[in-house]
Amino acid sequence: QLVESGGGLVQPEGSLRLSCVASGFTFSRYAMNWYRQALGKERELVAGTSGVTGSTNYVPSVKGRFTISRDNAKNTVYLQMNSLKPEDTAVYYCNAVAPAEWGGRTYWGQGTQVTVSS
Repeated sequence: QLVESGGGLVQPEGSLRLSCVASGFTFSRYAMNWYRQALGKERELVAGTSGVTGSTNYVPSVKGRFTISRDNAKNTVYLQMNSLKPEDTAVYYCNAVAPAEWGGRTYWGQGTQVTVSS
């Protein structure tokens, strides 16, 4: 199970931190990702962190503004979002992916709305 929190309404250039608390699986071994889906658009991968090395990756549009991190002791992944823009408005989803040797099973959270507007 994945439960997101931290979304809301923020002005342009503002900041938000999303959290996703995981339960029911071996969190430290799973890759954790944040996706987003804007109204009328396809869901896109925003940022990810691997389960083994903790390496991170970002979609170019958020590089330098967003930071993904994980706390394996708390089974939690975060997305720190700075310098937010109106085009960042979307529902943000937490995603977990099991290692390939475990079958690559995926989990999704219910989503949290982020709205960037003045």
